[in-house]
Amino acid sequence: MNDQHGQHDATTVVNGRYAYSFDYDVMHPYMIESFAPFFQKGSLLELGCFEGGFTSRFLPFFNDVTCVEASAAALTVAREKHGDAVTFVNVRFEDAALPKRYDNIVMTHVLEHLDDPVAVLRRVNDEWLSDAGYFFLVCPNANAPSRQIAVKMGLISHNAAVTSAEHEHGHRCTYSIDTLERDATAAGLEVVHRSGIFFKALANFQWDRLLETDIISKKYLDGCYQLGQQYPDLCSSIFLLCRRGGVKVPTAQVAARA
Repeated sequence: MNDQHGQHDATTVVNGRYAYSFDYDVMHPYMIESFAPFFQKGSLLELGCFEGGFTSRFLPFFNDVTCVEASAAALTVAREKHGDAVTFVNVRFEDAALPKRYDNIVMTHVLEHLDDPVAVLRRVNDEWLSDAGYFFLVCPNANAPSRQIAVKMGLISHNAAVTSAEHEHGHRCTYSIDTLERDATAAGLEVVHRSGIFFKALANFQWDRLLETDIISKKYLDGCYQLGQQYPDLCSSIFLLCRRGGVKVPTAQVAARA
């Protein structure tokens, strides 16, 4: 796994920026809105927390939060933010020896950085996810309209291309819903819900400029999020909710989830 981890637009890096305001101020809240109905009581494991920005959003929901992050520098920043409220583990996913199974596992904009994503997903299924737990898997979407427009403009060769800028920042592939589900099921996970997060026709740097104005209202942002529920293949990010494959959850626990 590459130590560099960020949440960014698939087509553009502007003045060296990799993490955009759009990611933190728009996408992160809508990710939580997508996840919250499925949160299970108990523990949460975040795989790839970078500097702990997204981690902050889990603390109102969970008292038992563990983060695994390969970058020691990023983890130093995360520890300064959260102190003892979060258990931090500085290790590559491939080498992690975690002490227990977790009721919720979250991996957002990380899988596309991994050299062997199926191997790591298999560890989620076989070693880390509890029998009644949920795995929240989110990746940038190859078919986002902003990316398809970039193809038509000649900026990238095809929807799923890995650009030089992406490769420089650790991307190994670009997922669509079908290829993401392919890797999840290959690892033994059972996909129980598929969705998209935020309909997106503009690149992140364009969104950042718009967000500095009064052109975009909260209602417009909510509309893009709601439209994304209707057209997941045209979203900024794609979201799979998974459980451990081959595990029969007791009827009482299934009823409790409903």
